[in-house]
Amino acid sequence: MLTIRVAAAATAFIMLSGFSLTDGYDIDKVRATGEGASAVTKGSAFTKALTDEYRSIAVFEADQMYDWPDAGYFARKGLFTADGNVAEPEAVGSWNLPKDKVNDLSAARGELISLLSQGAREKAPELAAKAQGRYDCWIEQQEENHQADHIAVCRGQFASALDALKGAMMPKAVAQPAAAQVPAVPERFIVYFDFDKATLNPASREVVDMAVAAAKKAGSEGISVTGHADRSGPNDYNMDLSLRRAESVRDVVAKLGVTPSNVSLAGRGEAQPAVPTEDGVRMPANRRVEIIITQ
Repeated sequence: MLTIRVAAAATAFIMLSGFSLTDGYDIDKVRATGEGASAVTKGSAFTKALTDEYRSIAVFEADQMYDWPDAGYFARKGLFTADGNVAEPEAVGSWNLPKDKVNDLSAARGELISLLSQGAREKAPELAAKAQGRYDCWIEQQEENHQADHIAVCRGQFASALDALKGAMMPKAVAQPAAAQVPAVPERFIVYFDFDKATLNPASREVVDMAVAAAKKAGSEGISVTGHADRSGPNDYNMDLSLRRAESVRDVVAKLGVTPSNVSLAGRGEAQPAVPTEDGVRMPANRRVEIIITQ
C-alpha cells in the first residue's frame, strides 16, 4: 500500500484513529460484524450493507491472499461504516494504478458518485453499497495488477451492480402514445462461478436475487439465462458445464417466484468468452451465466 493512501485514509477517516493499528486485531474485529450484523452495526441500511462489503474484502485479502496491509485497511473501513459512518468510494489518486487504467476507474467512480449524490444511498441502499464495495474491490485489485482474473471479476460485479443501481434510480416512465414508445433496453446481470463448479456461491446468489427483483419491479414476463465456461477444459465438457450453470440459475429463479415457462435456457460452452484467452487458460470472468431481463 502507498504512503499517500495511508495518509489520505487518516485524513478521510479521522474517527478510525481510535482503533488498534494492528491489522490482525482490526481484521478479527470486522469479522465479528458478520455475526448477526444488524445487532452489531449501526446506522442506515446503506452503512450496514457497506460494512458487509468491506468485511468481505478484508476477509478475502487476509484468508486467501495473505495481503495483510490491504486486509487491515478495508477492515478499518468496515469498522468505520459499522459505526454508522458513511465512507466514500476510494479516490483514484490514492492508489498506485497503471496509467492506462486511470481513466476507466475515474469514469466509473464519477458515475457512482453521481448516483450517490442523487440519493442512491437512501433509495436503493443495498445496490448502492454493492456498487461501492465492488468498485473498491476493483481499484484494490487493479493496483496490484497481476491477477487479471480477480480484476475482471471485481470489475464485472461492479458493472452489474452499477447497471442495477441506475435502473433503480430512474424515474418511473410516463405513459406515451403507442406510436411514440421506444423499445426498452434489456437489463443484464452477470453471475460468476468458481472453477469447474455449477453451484452458486453467496456472491453469485446475490446477483440472481438482484436480477429477479429487477424483473419483478419491471413487470417483466421474460428472462433469458445463458451459461458460459472458460477454455480450461474440453469443448464438450465445457458445453455441458455451461448448461449446468444455466440450469442452477434457472432453478433459483424459479424458487424466487418466476414462472419456469418464462425462463429461456441456453449454454454456449467456451465459444463466447467475455475475456478472450488461449485454449486451456482458467479465466474467472468467463465462468459465468448472463441473465437478461426483457419486457
